[in-house]
Amino acid sequence: MLDVALLGTGGMMPLPDRFLTGLMLRLEGRMMVIDCGEGAQVTMKQLGWGFKNIDVICFTHYHADHISGLPGLLLTIGNSARTEPLTMIGPKGLIKVYEGLKTICPELPFPVELVELEPGGEIKVSVFNIKSLKVNHKITCYAYRVDVKRAGRFNVEKAIALNVPKRVWSLLQKQPDAEFEGKTYTSDMVLGDDRRGLSVSYCTDTRPVDALPDFVRESDLFVCEGMYGENEKADKAKEYKHMLFSEAAAVAKAANVKEMWLTHFSPAMPFPEMFINNARSIFENTKLGKDRKSVTLMFDNE
Repeated sequence: MLDVALLGTGGMMPLPDRFLTGLMLRLEGRMMVIDCGEGAQVTMKQLGWGFKNIDVICFTHYHADHISGLPGLLLTIGNSARTEPLTMIGPKGLIKVYEGLKTICPELPFPVELVELEPGGEIKVSVFNIKSLKVNHKITCYAYRVDVKRAGRFNVEKAIALNVPKRVWSLLQKQPDAEFEGKTYTSDMVLGDDRRGLSVSYCTDTRPVDALPDFVRESDLFVCEGMYGENEKADKAKEYKHMLFSEAAAVAKAANVKEMWLTHFSPAMPFPEMFINNARSIFENTKLGKDRKSVTLMFDNE
């Protein structure tokens, strides 16, 4: 199962009841964060998932509302007694940005590994399989997709037919290969086809791009910006490279996702619920994001 929680749902500036946009995921006790605006650690504390097991922090881009909370968060992670490496991922420029922010958190008890994205790459950090897609904002910006893969069921007939010793059956259900009496056996010798896993996609600060529906296709949860609720704000959305509720919904429909949460609301839109039908009329299973809104995604029983 995969736990998902919104850290905040605001764009540009925080409001008293709305922190800046961010997402947190928890899988097998390990955690990752996407975007880290001002006040991120406050809402993380309210969420109650802890800090020590954050293995990776991804950034969509380097506007302040998506990264200014990083120094404080790193210090808090350091105070949690973490000593294992922490990975940070983002567009080119991450090294320069990190070096600047590090001046106010110079000594950390854990190493930081920096990964600057190349288009179309896939990265595995800890238990997380992370894909990225370059989108269309005023500066370089990426959408992210996290996939939880699920191996096939154990196939007794297949294992017997391939003469796999019973002594390694249980091992091959947990690891890619095992050795017994000088011979190596692989998991594909005892498992059926991979089963459907879980996918969460996150996209903010962009205009709709042609590649986006395929990138988020059939996600169990699609978290997407809805900077403006009113369709009348189309010109403003184009000027500032953001999306309307209706545009996000069109992406969700084209991608056949299971559910969409809207986030990254303009501070000039204190009541996004007023415009929710602009999205639901296009993609019915649209929900408004709310700070610390969370869900536990479960594997299909198959």
